[in-house]
Amino acid sequence: MLAAASTVLALTFGTPAAAKLPPPSAEAQAKAELAKARAAHADKVGAYQLCVWQNRIAEQYRRDAQAQGKAVQPPAPTPACADPGPFVEPTPPLEQAGAHSPAPTAATPPNTAAPQEPTAQQK
Repeated sequence: MLAAASTVLALTFGTPAAAKLPPPSAEAQAKAELAKARAAHADKVGAYQLCVWQNRIAEQYRRDAQAQGKAVQPPAPTPACADPGPFVEPTPPLEQAGAHSPAPTAATPPNTAAPQEPTAQQK
């Protein structure tokens, strides 16, 4: 009895969650792409800051160990920390930037019942 009731409740209230949302507008997609780019840049900045601090702490450890007379191995070769620089907004694709010119307005319909006049080459 309890299992049947829970199944009915799950089917009743679980169905609206499966409804599809309409596709986002072009403006919403552009905002989402900008937020995605900002988050990716923030991740790069965080990785750079972590790299710098790890190098500082390792160097401080080596100096303290040498000052105490402990044997210290030379540091392992590691790639330099890459500074991502300031955030630069991505440029929108040409389709969104309005780079395409609009189609010219047609003077006549593309298919007419009237025959065309012969050109000079056809005479």
